[in-house]
Amino acid sequence: MFGKRIALFKLLGFEVRLDLSWFILAILITWSLAKGFFPLYFKDLPDSTYWLMGVAGTLGLFISIVLHELSHSLVARRYGIPMKGITLFIFGGVAEMDEEPPSPKAEFLMAVVGPVASIVIALLSYQIHILGKQYGLSVPVNGIFLYLGFINLALAIFNLLPGYPLDGGRMLRSALWYWKKNIRWATRISSQIGAAFGLGLILLGVVSFILGNFIGGIWWVLIGFFLRNAAQISYQQLFIRKALEGEHVRRFMKTDLITVSDSMPINELVENYFYKHHFKMYPVLDNSKLIGCVTTHMVKGIPKEDWKIRKVGEIVSPCSDDNSVRADADAMDALSKMYRSGNSRLLVVEDGKLVGIITLKDMMKFLSIKMDIEKN
Repeated sequence: MFGKRIALFKLLGFEVRLDLSWFILAILITWSLAKGFFPLYFKDLPDSTYWLMGVAGTLGLFISIVLHELSHSLVARRYGIPMKGITLFIFGGVAEMDEEPPSPKAEFLMAVVGPVASIVIALLSYQIHILGKQYGLSVPVNGIFLYLGFINLALAIFNLLPGYPLDGGRMLRSALWYWKKNIRWATRISSQIGAAFGLGLILLGVVSFILGNFIGGIWWVLIGFFLRNAAQISYQQLFIRKALEGEHVRRFMKTDLITVSDSMPINELVENYFYKHHFKMYPVLDNSKLIGCVTTHMVKGIPKEDWKIRKVGEIVSPCSDDNSVRADADAMDALSKMYRSGNSRLLVVEDGKLVGIITLKDMMKFLSIKMDIEKN
């Protein structure tokens, strides 16, 4: 979902991060506020004031989304769900969880608290706007609070739509889960509804575009595609998590290893390993003891004319945590590590010894067969 992210600060123990796509949203919102919303409701102000109001409104929206996601995170922590933090991106924000909620009740409370937080922010903002009009608060400041009241109410209403993974969809999933006692079935149904909502938004965007609302139409289409894709991916992620639940790395690892010696010339490594087996990383052994890893990136730093005289041992580096895993580790943890690091295979290491290799390809084969058999 995310690209490059910037860590901003910690709030009540949760790291708040900004995906670079957020800057696109910030620019578009600032522009639409400065050129559309504020001039429409607060006339005859200088252009510079409208732009300052636009920037302030965008910052207010940023704070509102952080508080919305923080409310999810606090309830999740109350139920012992590990949280990776809060990330803001082009379509809003997300509180990132490592696990599914432990019960329908936890799911419902985690979901409902987000819209409640947005409604509270909306009511407070609108109340400040009303009091500001009565007690002479400056028009620009008062206008910003009116916008924050409006946008937080809109966020709450949109998030209450019963399409997973929106908050309303999570509330629906919790009800279905409680009814059937089957989280996978509940996720499948709510995800299908979420995908249908996404399709509806795409069609709405196309109609808006035809009627001349170009910017609005593009946004509805983009949000629709995002919601549809997120709904489908959410079910797949749950299926994978449940399929790998209780499975250990040992089940999937291979023991017929392809390793290289630290005394091997680099040109032999390139020709007989990188070009032959097509892996980007190999474990390096010295008399069966793992001393590190060698990667294509390391070889790139050596001039080609030196490949015949330089040895693997001269460029080998210790294998990082991102490249290795224990045999008794949870298979889902290994898959998550592959996703985070971009590595398609991990070394299985115990007591400093290489005992096997686990590959993404083998895990995907297992999941494909299990999905075929247990697709419902």
